[in-house]
Amino acid sequence: MNKKVNTLLFILGATLLNIIVTVLCFVLLLLLYVKVLMPLLPGESRAWAFPIMFIVAIAITFFLYRFALNLLLKKVQIEKYFDPIFGGKRK
Repeated sequence: MNKKVNTLLFILGATLLNIIVTVLCFVLLLLLYVKVLMPLLPGESRAWAFPIMFIVAIAITFFLYRFALNLLLKKVQIEKYFDPIFGGKRK
């Protein structure tokens, strides 16, 4: 495989993994809400729970993705395996 195919596969795989992790975080937050927080909160505030959980799930996924990407950047030489998306480096 060449660098362009590696780049495309990485972007597709990272996007799919990001969506899966977001859904898992949302489900875990939903379970936490139902088991722990729902009995404690008044009825008026329950309407805000779903949008807040969704935003928190996206934020958690963002930080996990950044952490995993930084680990990958430390272990893999990007220039060796991936092609630049928006043009190359200036010489």
